[in-house]
Amino acid sequence: MTAGSPIGVFDSGIGGLTVFRSIAEQMPGYDYLYLGDNGRAPYGNRSFKTIHQYTWECVQWMFKQGCPLVILACNTASAKALRTIQQQDMPGLHTDKRVLGVIRPTAEVIGNYTKTKQIGVLGTQGTVQSGSYLLEIEHFFSDLKVYQQACPLWVPLIENGEYNKPGADYYVQLYLDQLMQQSPDIDTILLACTHYPLLQEKIKAHLPANVNVVAQGDIVATSLVDYLQRHPEMEHRLSKQGNRQFYTTIDDTPDFDRHASLFFADNVKSEFVNVREVC
Repeated sequence: MTAGSPIGVFDSGIGGLTVFRSIAEQMPGYDYLYLGDNGRAPYGNRSFKTIHQYTWECVQWMFKQGCPLVILACNTASAKALRTIQQQDMPGLHTDKRVLGVIRPTAEVIGNYTKTKQIGVLGTQGTVQSGSYLLEIEHFFSDLKVYQQACPLWVPLIENGEYNKPGADYYVQLYLDQLMQQSPDIDTILLACTHYPLLQEKIKAHLPANVNVVAQGDIVATSLVDYLQRHPEMEHRLSKQGNRQFYTTIDDTPDFDRHASLFFADNVKSEFVNVREVC
């Protein structure tokens, strides 16, 4: 289906395109393959077992398309599936391939954005319940206080194209109020879901001017550049023809393309794929 050895970028839907866009801007010459599991989205309220199953099926499909490196541009998949994939699924089967997530590179730098040492994390129910950000941020910045808030209605709003309508303001205000009530000294808020940058302007409008709102795209892209510099054996394997391919597990590809183009800031033309048939 593909030629060469592209970098794979995976998300449960279209939100991962915000990360993909940043990666492609910082590394424009590489080949990329994007897969959105829209047919089974959203992932946020699903169990660890189900998210692992879905994510691993998609990762295996991307491996079979020639991707030696896959980025889970999905916080829920990174929180609930990445460790199992790295530690249990891949050893002995895919020793020459790598799967990376978005939580660790974000946790490595998020403490640099705050002056009060108090951070808010907005994410899906699955990401918040996993406690992954609490553990990872503690590892790199033990002096920070981290407050979490699940925003279960934001992804459906975004996936259904309602994020820029007046009705979305109510739900933006609702979850921000719940977060800020935990501590008025929060001065940095991490958007721990790759869908949320489409709500970033609304989020900023409902917050005090001194509160930083941090999206992950550029952070993850910079981390990937650094990773490839430190792992030339992987960098040399990646093909570099500037090709970009988009796939989705939903058969309504025109609908995917229409919404995806808003995230990617470019015209997206996707193809339907049934990952279960391949796996």
